[in-house]
Amino acid sequence: MAPRAVSSGTITFGLVSVPVKLYSGAQSKSLHFNMLHAADNARLKQQMVCSACEAIVGRDETLRGYEYAKGQYVVLTPDEIKALESQSDQSIEIEEFVPIDSVDPIYFDNAYLLGADKGAAKAYRLLTQAMREAGKGAVARFSSRGKQQLVLLRESRGGLVMHTLHYADEVRDFEDIDRGEGAAVKEGELGLAMQLIDQLGGAEFDAGKYEDNYRKRALELIESKVAGAEIVAVPGEPPRGQIIDLMEALKASLAEGGRDLDATRARPIAKGRKSAAKGAGRRSASARSKSA
Repeated sequence: MAPRAVSSGTITFGLVSVPVKLYSGAQSKSLHFNMLHAADNARLKQQMVCSACEAIVGRDETLRGYEYAKGQYVVLTPDEIKALESQSDQSIEIEEFVPIDSVDPIYFDNAYLLGADKGAAKAYRLLTQAMREAGKGAVARFSSRGKQQLVLLRESRGGLVMHTLHYADEVRDFEDIDRGEGAAVKEGELGLAMQLIDQLGGAEFDAGKYEDNYRKRALELIESKVAGAEIVAVPGEPPRGQIIDLMEALKASLAEGGRDLDATRARPIAKGRKSAAKGAGRRSASARSKSA
């Protein structure tokens, strides 16, 4: 089934306009559990309760306020909030083109796939190919739902992806975070770490190699419960022993990686021997049966 567009917009740069449709770039498959009443397994409802009089409050009885001091709010009326909102014309106005590798991924928020809208096929292809050839992304402002968002457009897999971006003052720095500046790294430790990185290295990132093991196990458990099967709790992996010495830990990691590689190479041979042994056993049993 073809995905449904969640919105539409118009990319503008210079005098060129490219009408586009926006599609969600990803869909979460995380499991969501409902809160139930332990007495009867009925689903619980969430309600808004006044912290002062403890009355249950309906949505039509609410106002929006900003807490400027502890327990003190400035209230904004619906008209005042509406006046703050910018014009939602769904425009994606390109401000500048920048090298794509100059944008730190920490600024990325949500991702949307952009598809060409009616009559925009040629302009869409032109912008896509030009950005790919230039190796640049486009920083733009997207006006939607009363707000203006900072976004980045980039070419990917022959199409355009739009990332909503955090503003600079929303991204935390390392100023108050310990980065281990006081620790000295020895040359030998660095060399072993580089060897371990090389040993665990891959040609490129392949998301298809990984899966959500928690979700997989949870679904298996849920399906078993639905089928009425008896559930036996399986303990998790035992905690690993802590290795204090850094050089010892690096050497152990390298040795463990080497054993894993040797085991992988040995599996087809062992399987072949096992099959041959089974075949020989069957032939021997057959011969005994005939002689009897």
